[in-house]
Amino acid sequence: MKVGVLALQGAFARHAAVLTDVGAAPIEVRTPEHLSGVDALVMPGGESTTMSMLLDIAELRQPLVERLARGLPVFGTCAGMILLASAVADGRSDQESLAAIDMDVRRNGYGRQIDSFEADIDVGGGLPDWDTPFHGVFIRAPVVERVGDGVEVLARVDDNPVLCRQGHVMVASFHPELTDDRRIHELFVETA
Repeated sequence: MKVGVLALQGAFARHAAVLTDVGAAPIEVRTPEHLSGVDALVMPGGESTTMSMLLDIAELRQPLVERLARGLPVFGTCAGMILLASAVADGRSDQESLAAIDMDVRRNGYGRQIDSFEADIDVGGGLPDWDTPFHGVFIRAPVVERVGDGVEVLARVDDNPVLCRQGHVMVASFHPELTDDRRIHELFVETA
């Protein structure tokens, strides 16, 4: 499976390495041509307003919107979650949401860089191989303020959704690529 990794800004190299570990063929996506050749896409963490502007500069926004509408499986982490959400509570006025998952998020909802933290996350939903918690790394992470009826919450921290999916879209407010645990990427690749 060819899994694109949005490579405009952020932690794309770490995601590519994890995808290789789980048997996928990662492709760095920087142009519409790159996007057209992938079976699924990972949108990494980084700085969401910068990534949003770079989507426009690279002329990737409209092709991405079209691929998402046609069912492209996508996994967004941290800033990727922000970009995929239907609404961003504290985004810049010129920041456009891709509205691929029915949720509202708040950027840096857990606080500034100094407030970053790690937490063990119990992933539910009867998923295989989830008898032990996943160790999540939260760096200037978004907080999910609302999920729509069609959104499945797979994990929470302090009652806040941190891992969710809706149809072909999966999002995490943390950085699974920063651990040695490959289960979340495996889940994405297996269900893409």
